[in-house]
This record gives sequence, C-alpha cells and structure tokens, in this order.
Amino acid sequence: MHDTLSTPATLLLAPCDSFLRRHLGSTAQEVAQMLALLGQPSLDSLIADAVPAAIRLAAPLSLPPGRGEHETLAELRDIAAKNRVARSYIGQGYSDCITPPVIQRNILENPGWYTAYTPYQAEISQGRMEALVNFQQMIIDLTGLDIANASLLDEATAAAEAMHMAHALSKGDTAAIFVSERCHPQTIAVVQTRCEPLGVKVIVGDEATFDFSEKVFAVLLQYPDTSGAIHDYAGFIRRAHDTGALAIVAADILALTVLRPPGEFGADIAIGSTQRFGVPPGFGGPHAAYMAVKDEFKRLMPGRLVGVSKDAHGKPAYRLSLQTREQHIRRDKATSNICTAQVLLAVMASMYAVYHGPDGLRRIARRVHLFATMLATGLRQLGFQVAAGPVFDTIRVDLDPARRDEILRTAAAADINLRPFGPGSLLIALDETTDALKPLLRVFHGGADPGFPLDQLAGRADPGFAEHARTSPFLTHPVFNRYHTEHEMLRYIRRLEAKDLSLTTSMIPLGSCTMKLNATSEMLPVTWPEFGRLHPFAPAAQTEGYRTLCTQLEGWLGEITGFAGVSLEPNAGSQGEYAGLLVIRRYHQSRGQGHRDICLIPTSAHGTNPASAVMAGMKVVTVVCSANGDIDMADLRGKAAQHSSQLAALMVTYPSTHGVFEETIVEICALIHEHGGQVYMDGANMNAQVGLTSPGRIGADVCHLNLHKTFCIPHGGGGPGMGPIGVAAHLVPFLPSRGPILNFEFSMLNSAGASGIQNSKSNIQNFSVSAAPFGSASILVIPWVYIRMMGGEGLAAATKLAILNANYVARRLDPYFPVLYKGAGGLVAHECILDLRGFKGTTAEDVAKRLMDYGFHAPTLSWPVVGTLMIEPTESESKDELDRFCEAMIAIHAEMTAIETGAISATDNPLKNAPHTAQSVIAAEWTRPYSRETAAYPAPWLREHKFWPSVARIDNVWGDRNLFCACLP
Repeated sequence: MHDTLSTPATLLLAPCDSFLRRHLGSTAQEVAQMLALLGQPSLDSLIADAVPAAIRLAAPLSLPPGRGEHETLAELRDIAAKNRVARSYIGQGYSDCITPPVIQRNILENPGWYTAYTPYQAEISQGRMEALVNFQQMIIDLTGLDIANASLLDEATAAAEAMHMAHALSKGDTAAIFVSERCHPQTIAVVQTRCEPLGVKVIVGDEATFDFSEKVFAVLLQYPDTSGAIHDYAGFIRRAHDTGALAIVAADILALTVLRPPGEFGADIAIGSTQRFGVPPGFGGPHAAYMAVKDEFKRLMPGRLVGVSKDAHGKPAYRLSLQTREQHIRRDKATSNICTAQVLLAVMASMYAVYHGPDGLRRIARRVHLFATMLATGLRQLGFQVAAGPVFDTIRVDLDPARRDEILRTAAAADINLRPFGPGSLLIALDETTDALKPLLRVFHGGADPGFPLDQLAGRADPGFAEHARTSPFLTHPVFNRYHTEHEMLRYIRRLEAKDLSLTTSMIPLGSCTMKLNATSEMLPVTWPEFGRLHPFAPAAQTEGYRTLCTQLEGWLGEITGFAGVSLEPNAGSQGEYAGLLVIRRYHQSRGQGHRDICLIPTSAHGTNPASAVMAGMKVVTVVCSANGDIDMADLRGKAAQHSSQLAALMVTYPSTHGVFEETIVEICALIHEHGGQVYMDGANMNAQVGLTSPGRIGADVCHLNLHKTFCIPHGGGGPGMGPIGVAAHLVPFLPSRGPILNFEFSMLNSAGASGIQNSKSNIQNFSVSAAPFGSASILVIPWVYIRMMGGEGLAAATKLAILNANYVARRLDPYFPVLYKGAGGLVAHECILDLRGFKGTTAEDVAKRLMDYGFHAPTLSWPVVGTLMIEPTESESKDELDRFCEAMIAIHAEMTAIETGAISATDNPLKNAPHTAQSVIAAEWTRPYSRETAAYPAPWLREHKFWPSVARIDNVWGDRNLFCACLP
C-alpha cells in the first residue's frame, strides 16, 4: 500500500515507477481505515484470522524482487531480442497477416475493449455483441451454413468439439470417426486426445480409399488440405451421408472468399480459425476459431451464441442465447466444458471483414493465390517438380531428401522458414504479407537470382481452381459494405465501444472472476513483433526468447503453486481443467489402475468441473455441502469409502466457491489420498492464495491457473484466457506433450513425420489439448510482466489487500444484505455472497439491472446460490471505489425497502424498470411514479460521469423462443 507522506529514505531509492503502488488501490491510511471498521489492528492480524494456520506458507515466495515498469520492460526487450522474426511460409493453419492499424490501436490496444467482461449483463454489452453478431454473419456467409457460434478457442479444439457434437447427435450408436490424414497434424492429435477417454476410435486415413466398411459417426476433412491441395469432397460426403455419418470440414477462412463454401458441397459442420483475418500468429495465439452448423443442430452447438431479442420498449437488442452458461444448468450432461470464447479476437476478425468488405477480402485472397501460382511457375522454370492440381495459397515441391536439406539450409540462412513435409517434399504457404518472390526463388537457385523477369510469371501462372471457384455472394449485409474509410471505421468502433461498460468506467465486482487491473505496461509487449509475428512451429533457433520467457514463467508459477511441474499449453480455464484430469487419468493408467474413473465433485463447484470430468472419461458423483457452504465431511467420507476402489479424483475449489477458507481442506486432501485418488484444485480463486498458501502446501496434486483472473490477462469481453496447469512431482511425466507428438520441434535436418501421417498414434504419456505447444503464447507476456514487477512480496501484499477489500465490503453491506457464508471469526476470503432472497417484490436480477443506473456492472448473479450476488473487489480497487459501490448497494436497499412497505409501486418502480436509457428519460411523456432524476441520476457521482445503457431490460425468453443469430435486416 502506497503512502506518499511517510516514505522511508530507503524506499525513495527504489524506481519511481514502482509497480506495486500502481497496482494496489488503497493507500496505507485507507487500509488503516478499513482495518478499523473490521476491528483489526493490522493487515497481518486479519490474515492470521482469515487464513487457516495449517495451510499458511512457512516462508515467503522465492521469486525475484519486484522491478519498476521501465526496468521490467527493458528486461523483456532483451528477452524479445532473442526471438528472430523470419519470413514464415510454414502454413499448417497459421499465416502472417496485416492487422489494420485502426483495429490494432482501437480494439486490440484499447482497454475499452479488452477490459470488458463476458456479456452476461447484456444491456451494458451491446457493442461487443453487435461485433460478435457480425462475426457470426461473416462465418454463416463464408461457410454457406445456417448458424454460427461466437467463436471457439482454436481450430484443433473446434475440430474436437465438432467431433463431440457429432458423437452426441449419433446418440452413441457408433464409436468411430474417420479423420483424413490430410488434416493438419495438430488437429489430428487434439481430436485423438479428446476421443481416447470417450472410447471413440479414430481412423486416420486417406479419404480417397476409405470405403466405409467400418461404420463411423462422422468424417473430418481439411479444405484446402494441409499440403495445400484442393479436393472435391462432394462425392465422399454423399457416401458418408448414405451411411449415416456427418461431415465436418475444417476450412481456411480466407480461401472461402474464393472457393466453394463447405455448405454447398454437403458439410454438416464447418470449423476453422479466423487468425488470418487480421490477428497476428503470436507463436500460437490467441485466435478465434469458428464453428458453423446446419440449423437442425444448433441446440447442441458448443460455445456461445449471440442472438437478437427485444428490450422493454420493443427495441431490438442482443443477448447470449441457448448456451449461456449451460454447464451450470446441465453440469455432467453438458455438451461442452467451454465456458469462454475468444471474444476480443473474434471482434478483431469481424472488424477486419467489416473494414475490407467482400471486395477487399476477395482482392486479398486473389493476390495471395496469384503469388502462389507465380511461385509454382517460377520453380518449374528452375527445373523443380511442383505438385500438380489446384491450390489456393500453398504449393508442394517434391525433391530428394539431400536436395531438400540443402534448400532448407539456404532458406534458414536467408531467414526464411519452409515446411518439410513427408519423406521428400517442401511446402511453401504464402499469405497477405507476401510482397516479393525473388527471395524464395533465390533459395531454390543456390542463392542466385532466378535469371528471368518475375513479371512474366503472372501471365503464365496457372489460374488453378476454376472448378472449385465460389459463385455465391457473401457479406452482402450493409455493415460489411459501409465502413471502408478509416474515418468511418474509427467512428463505428468507437460507437460500439461506447455501448459497453468496461473497467475504464468503474469496478466490475464479479465474484470468482477477479476483474483486476490489466496494466498498460503488461499489455504493451503483446503487440511487439518479436512476440506477435512468430509462427508457432518456427525452428527453435528463432524462438529462444519465447522459450526463455516460458521457462521463467513456468518456474515462477511452480513456486507460487508449490508444484514441481507446469504446462502452459491449455489455452482456457476449461482446457486446464480437462488437461489436469487427463494427467490424473494417465497417472492411474500407468499404475495399472485405469479402472479408476469416479470423480467426486461438490455441489458448489463451477459448472465446468463436471463437464470436464465427463470429457476426461470420468463418472461424476456429487458431494453435498453443509448449511455453511463447506463440503459435508460425512458425505465426503461416505462416498470416498463407497467408491474407494474406483476413486480417480476429487475436484475442489479453494477458497471455496462460497468465498471462505474451509478449515477442513487438508483433511479433505488426505482423505482422498487415503482412498487412492488425486486432488484436483480449481484455481479460479487463486487470488486469495498467492504468497499466503498454495495448492501444493494444502495437499492438492493438480491445479489449473486462470491467468486471465489472478495473473492479469484481461478478460477481453469474454476471452482470451489461459489455463496452465501445475502438478506435483509424481504427475510431471504425464503433462501435455508440448508438441513432440506432432514433431513441432522439426528442424532443417530432422523433419520426419511432418505430414502428420506418422503422428497418428497416441499413448498414455503423449497428448495435446490445444493446437499450439504453448497455447496462446503471445499473451503469456502479461503474467510474466505482472509477476516480474510485483515480486514475491508484492504478490503477497496483493493477496492480503484483496482479502481486506472483500471483508470491508462484506462488513459494510452485511447489515443490509446478509453475507451468506462466513469463515472463522466471521471473515470471508477474497469474495463474499450477499443474500437477496428475503425481500418481497424484488429479485437479485432487479438489483443487477438497477446497478447499471448507478454506473456499475453487477456482481455475479445467482451463482453459486440462486437469489444472491457474489462480490469480488480485488486488490486494485481503491477504498473510494469500494465505498461508491457500497453506497450504491445501500441506496438500492432503501428502494427495495420502500417497495416492501408499499411506499413505492410494486410493479412500476426504479428496480423493475431498470436500467433506464437516455431515450426513455428524455421522452416527452414521463408517466412513472418517480422522477426522471431518480431513474437516471440516483447518486451524486453520476453528475461527473454517467454511463448510459443503450437498451432497456431485455426479454430473454422471447429471444430463445424466436432465435435469430445473424445481422439484423
């Protein structure tokens, strides 16, 4: 906590840009005031009372001391310099691209976009949901299918989700899927990983010879395939349909602007990545994947779907439809464990399409294709054998292994990356940034100029794919044909931004979501080219900086969690859960105990927990919670004993989902171990542990970390996130393989298996949960900078202040809204649950909507207990902001009391009519029994700055009954 008046001289010698005083919201004086309200003499005494002594760390974290912002960024610059940005023509699902500056500056680098939360409160999320509807329309048009979701995590994960969806549609009658050997190898591996626990057989083979003698529920095809070839899949898909199988097509998004869309040749599901629509490769991510399906399958589609409904005045309004947090409703029956989407990246991709429009996208695609055909013509003229057949952007050169290795050495010397393929081929994938062919031709000509004028190649280039060409229109909606000047594009982006409440406006007090400061100094390196423009499969010699950063980050996270090993591969919290449970599954299998498949999960657990357990091949057994919110120890003992021989794991959140440090957690872990199981700790609440205790200290075996919560990666309006896992020493051998199964570490002279055909086998030790070996690597710089600037002492101070802030808010509001669960001494952990169920005439949802009129996003609504609000203030909010929020809640309490007593109408009141839009307040006629000022300006601070919801309360039921998920006519 910073104190500007009594700073010791020794501290004055510290850097003036010390980050700790920027990150922690309250001064020492304000901390003392909060402690006084709690009757605590010091922060340490509060922590001693709140955190059980049995789990507290015996020594401080062994991390480098915190550094100033300027020093840290300079250190990271040195690490970044170890990366070498070469021209990568590798392809394999990743391409360099051009991010329009108006999108980079005003979306990717704009906290108004990247600090917003998932749009569960739709009235104050209309801007990003409009952008996501644009994304859905873009995908519908380009794929030729009926409905699209609002993005998935990456192409390989999307393929696995499509497999799972198709398997569900088959109702389990068939337990095999055919996957073309021409799919990207990382896609094959992730699908294999997903299929193994489900008992689904993966047949990797050649669709040209597969005769359907073995019944399959689906087929997965790549379009164009991983070698660049374009195939006519219509006949094969007809044969698949004749046997009752569904057709899944993984399609290149840019190619679909000039190639026949999958929906037109029979695809039931289309998936892919939108990375090349203006999102940098970033050494693997984050990128928004897409999924589009036929209309009849929409209710089983995973992920989020943004739909159109209407507000209280009949005005069209956007909202999340169907899949909204379905895991919390269906739990182990959920169709997917994914509870997030790559919203920020989907917004970028949709805006790329808006900015360029259909004509601009076609022009980019045709230019890329022209360069590919020109290169093929030039190489043939140099005497090389270029594979025949239609291509879009990738050509295959066939040559003997010795000649190939020589060319690879020449390319490496010229900072050019090509993709070895099979026993004697090279692939060259061109992209939007390609502006010259001479460097490539020199590589194949011994470093010398090709000896012929390149402009002649265009005239002789084979046009290529006429029989596969797209003839149907796309992106005909006005939004894709209106904003092609930067001026208009800028205004459109800003107009949408103004409809969304983000951390730039006020605190977002969501429990379990940790909406803390996403500092500018943490965000800056994301767009440095040394991090943003690296291909995920670039040779190791070019990625030393990334490997240094990842190794350090893994070490720091290991120290923080008390674990021996960390994997950074999972690219979302849900994927971390899934990966952690797979580690446990493989551990049991290695010991000859593969029959262990029971996962105990408390009723209070996050909804993704049971969904993840089922995906990992486990059966869920529910453990009840007692009246105080803790795990019922008698029930746990009984069920652990009952299932002792089959017990695989317990999934537990700590501090508990109810916001308290359960005193029995060590006993719980010991009990599970006694019965042969492993303890999986959900890391959603790590913000209450860092520097004070750790999963390893408590006794857990595995924990996933939400880097987008505890470690400052911003939520991005609902994504991106990262969910790395830490494991105890005995589980380290079973961590995700980080690429060896896919041969990601290919080098110039060691490229066997690059085609992916040789990599079709899986075993207990090797598995992949995301498309890239380090997941969404480019945003790992954010937690690296955060930890480096905070240091061990700073991280512990942040945890202490988060606990103080939560207890301060709980104490201030408890007289008005009872705090539902409390731990020892009446204290909570880093969050608290307010009980709103005792009021007549109003609901927790009414309070959530009324908070918008006060300029706040609602806390977590009706979870984990219906009729409650769960509040997590974080360490970054000042006492002033906490007081402002408390005063808003107290004022709303007065309004609720007035409704109860009849002083205000039970049906026509500020809560039932909230939120109030500017349009409603300035209407010529005002018939409400309360004033316009009460409606729109119920608190004094709103006179300084007022955030106006752009729509009134939205009718959710109407939206689901009249599902419409494309751009409004």
